Amino acid sequence: MAMKLDHEDLNHLIEKISKSDIQEFSLEGEDFKLEIKRNLFDQNQSNNNLLSNNSFDRQTITNQKPINDTPIVNEPDAPQVAPPGRTDLTEITSPMVGTFYRAAAPGEDPFVEVGNNIKVGQTICILEAMKLMNEIESEFNAEIVEILVENGTPVEFGQVLMRVKQS
Repeated sequence: MAMKLDHEDLNHLIEKISKSDIQEFSLEGEDFKLEIKRNLFDQNQSNNNLLSNNSFDRQTITNQKPINDTPIVNEPDAPQVAPPGRTDLTEITSPMVGTFYRAAAPGEDPFVEVGNNIKVGQTICILEAMKLMNEIESEFNAEIVEILVENGTPVEFGQVLMRVKQS
């Protein structure tokens, strides 16, 4: 029996795993392989609370709440945590686990640079997950203030990709 996983299934699966004590999970299909490995430590509870308390629609690309969370201290195997930001900025977070790309292809110009003004619906980056390229679009008009992830870097669900000042 062939198994199909769409983004909704994937997000649901990741959410279930994030709420459990599972530290390693592996799933293989004909054309994909999903591996999740994580280290559970006390401060990870705040990550789980963030995931479970966010009531935004999974299709929503950004989390529009102002920044006022305290940063989590980086530990050797902890997920990357963005440095604390200004409270007047809005965080654009990753809607999925994947690889962050700033441009459509190697050698092409990045979708956005710091200082650019972006419009609703404008592509700001690509997240590659399970060999699918997902264009991430802005949900509001804003100015790019910070880009926190290097091109080609793996990102976690909910990880801050950029900070913008809404206009």
